[in-house]
Amino acid sequence: MSDEKEIRWLGSAYDDLLAFPDEPRRYAGFQLGKVQVGLDPDDWKPFDDVGAGTKEIRIRETSGIYRVMYIAKFEEAVYVLHCFQKKTQAASKQDKGIAEARYRAVVNARKAQK
Repeated sequence: MSDEKEIRWLGSAYDDLLAFPDEPRRYAGFQLGKVQVGLDPDDWKPFDDVGAGTKEIRIRETSGIYRVMYIAKFEEAVYVLHCFQKKTQAASKQDKGIAEARYRAVVNARKAQK
C-alpha cells in the first residue's frame, strides 16, 4: 500500500517494544499497522499531556498492562514516542517525561527542516 505512513521510532521505543512479551508485542504491531493506514487502534485514548495529537494504544494482557505512545498527525510518518509497561494506575512521571522530550524533539526537528 503506497498510502501507508512510515513508522519512525524515537529513542529506545523500538527496543522497548521488542522487550514486551510475545502477545502484547504482536498486538501492538497490529495496532500500529492500523494507524499507518489512517485507522484508529482498537483501544486508545488521547494523551495531550505529552503534546497535541499524542495518542496512547492501550494493551491489557495477562502478563500486564502496556502502552504505546505515538503521534500520527504529521503527514510524513507515525512517530512512536514511547513503549512501556504500566506499573501504576496513571502513567508515571518518568514515562510522561520521556514521551514529552521525544515529542519536543519531533516538533523541533520538523521546524528545523522548514
